[in-house]
Amino acid sequence: QVQLVESGGGLVQPGGSLRLSCAASRSIFSINRMGWYRQAPGKERELVAATTSGGSTNLADSVKGRFTISRDNAKNTVYLQMNSLKPEDTAVYYCNMRSTVVDYTGRYLEVWGQGTLVTASS
Repeated sequence: QVQLVESGGGLVQPGGSLRLSCAASRSIFSINRMGWYRQAPGKERELVAATTSGGSTNLADSVKGRFTISRDNAKNTVYLQMNSLKPEDTAVYYCNMRSTVVDYTGRYLEVWGQGTLVTASS
């Protein structure tokens, strides 16, 4: 079973920075999309950023210009550099990795990290 291990969350002042990391313990499938979601109290989980093996990236409008997603395929790792953090960025951040192929049921293989708490507060 593939496991995603997240790290890098913490407490920072508004305007501060954090870098989140997420690494797969092992890869039993070819990873296409790597991404980050977040969920704040009382709100739905939302996609923050994603990147495909082909190099395309997608960022939520709320984080454009402040967050950067990157990946290291050799290490099966995805990063989220978060700059100029705002109180509204406070949430649990979840890593997600999705396969390039479907399984025998026709569904993409997908794995989630355990979540890491990011708090931007004064």
